[in-house]
Amino acid sequence: MSEPSSGALLRCRGLTRSYGSAAARVAVLNGLDVDVERGDMVAILGESGAGKTTFLHLVGALDRPDAGRIEVRGREIGGAPAAARAAYRNRDLGFVFQFHHLLPEFSAVENAMMPLLIAGEPKAAARRQAADLLGELGLSAALDRRPAELSGGEQQRVAIARAVVRRPALLLADEPTGNLDERNAAAAIALLRDLHRSRGMTTLLVTHSERLAAQCDRILVMEHGSLTPRSDGR
Repeated sequence: MSEPSSGALLRCRGLTRSYGSAAARVAVLNGLDVDVERGDMVAILGESGAGKTTFLHLVGALDRPDAGRIEVRGREIGGAPAAARAAYRNRDLGFVFQFHHLLPEFSAVENAMMPLLIAGEPKAAARRQAADLLGELGLSAALDRRPAELSGGEQQRVAIARAVVRRPALLLADEPTGNLDERNAAAAIALLRDLHRSRGMTTLLVTHSERLAAQCDRILVMEHGSLTPRSDGR
């Protein structure tokens, strides 16, 4: 299927998702509609439990909607077969989480090169690309250190490198500064913004941080299972 001409990289229509048993079903998303244009950096704000992470998991093909459509680059991924969803995650997506989820037995460069190896890149080329990127992020001296030997800020930089090393079309970030102190949080904000611009990504960023949201092109609020522009117009 060809990509839509409107410029929307992500288009969601009528997304619903509920959890629990039939007798105690809890609706989290209620017919959510949203378009995200190519190159946008969009912040999603909302109370805890509002459905922000559920939405990211649906867009990231980590979960399936009960109803509705999710189109990325013109392809419907919500109901796609498992193999197609896995290929989409590796080809088109980068993920950054609050907790770094680095593999403790591997070095920084080995963690960062993992998506390239999964995609079939030769090991030497994958290591070179990952090392170059970590060097850009100020981690040239830490390539062979394991996560336990890195500070929290350094671990998050490795996690960010892993997320963007394949130049994904869409970056999904779930509270990426939530586990960092103020100094490292500010550095991570600047880093995400720089990488978003330099790598031409589209970014969806869930956060409670007004400071982080203010760095984005657009702010949406998750309320009552839907996304709406924040009332200040951003």
